[in-house]
Amino acid sequence: MMSAVNDTNFNSAVFLLTGIPGQEDVYLWISVPFCFMYVISIVGNSVILFIIKTDPSLHEPMYIFLSMLAVTDIGLSTATMSTTLGIFLFNAREISVDACLAQLFFIHSLSGIESSVLLLMAFDRFVAISNPLRYASILTLPRIAKMGLVCVLRGVAVVFPLPFLLKRSQYCQANVLSRSYCLNQEIMKMACSDIRVSSIYGLVATVSIAMLDSLLILLSYIMILKTVLSIASHAECVRALSTCISHLCAVLLFYTPGIGLSIVQRFGNSSSPLLQILMGYVYLLVPPMMNPIVYSVKSKHLRARIIMAFKK
Repeated sequence: MMSAVNDTNFNSAVFLLTGIPGQEDVYLWISVPFCFMYVISIVGNSVILFIIKTDPSLHEPMYIFLSMLAVTDIGLSTATMSTTLGIFLFNAREISVDACLAQLFFIHSLSGIESSVLLLMAFDRFVAISNPLRYASILTLPRIAKMGLVCVLRGVAVVFPLPFLLKRSQYCQANVLSRSYCLNQEIMKMACSDIRVSSIYGLVATVSIAMLDSLLILLSYIMILKTVLSIASHAECVRALSTCISHLCAVLLFYTPGIGLSIVQRFGNSSSPLLQILMGYVYLLVPPMMNPIVYSVKSKHLRARIIMAFKK
């Protein structure tokens, strides 16, 4: 039976991260698309932040929420890529337990914040379509700032206990993680001691953020659809729905890989480990890369401002 490390050894213990098993010889080539995704994510989201900040005509609720999403995406891709590129470029697999728990905290809290921001964006579209005359008076700048602060505090507060619960556990000598970054489920698998509290709290955190937000977003769109279908003019109906396309794409990009990954992890015992690893990368790296592209393509106003800025 594997022995557990005691508290004195725990603080100096390390986990070994794993890139893509069996592909170690081509890690340098694998790093190319990952570097490309990271650069696109950082540049794309930074451009959107710069355009929104410098153009007063974009200081509207929808674009302020978009800038919140961009900041979250930059943080999420950086938190994930910090160790992923370290493995593919330098074969730096070792990570201290404290660093691993810190990365886990940032990845989960930023994912929670992103989920909350997507919910705020759904609320923004609902108000804009169902009550356009009062849109500006309902979503004032001070109110938006408070909503953004609540998103951050909620994401941080829900995830904050997780690293401390995991820190209390004892860990076995088998310290090889199956991914290139640290997640709550991964660390719990390494524990030798009773992890029921951590497991239950992890489930509560998932339900209170991801599941609740996705249900509220679905409810928002049911109400939006109800409002739109009551509009007599077909052209107005189509125009109202077209303002939601970018947000719907962002929601699908965020939730679809996450739901798929959860299903595979819980029920797909016979599924390939490689599939789980690739789905994990899609879940954490594709939304931050695609969100600025989707919004730039779908939002005519934002697209025009970006083109104008590059022409200058």
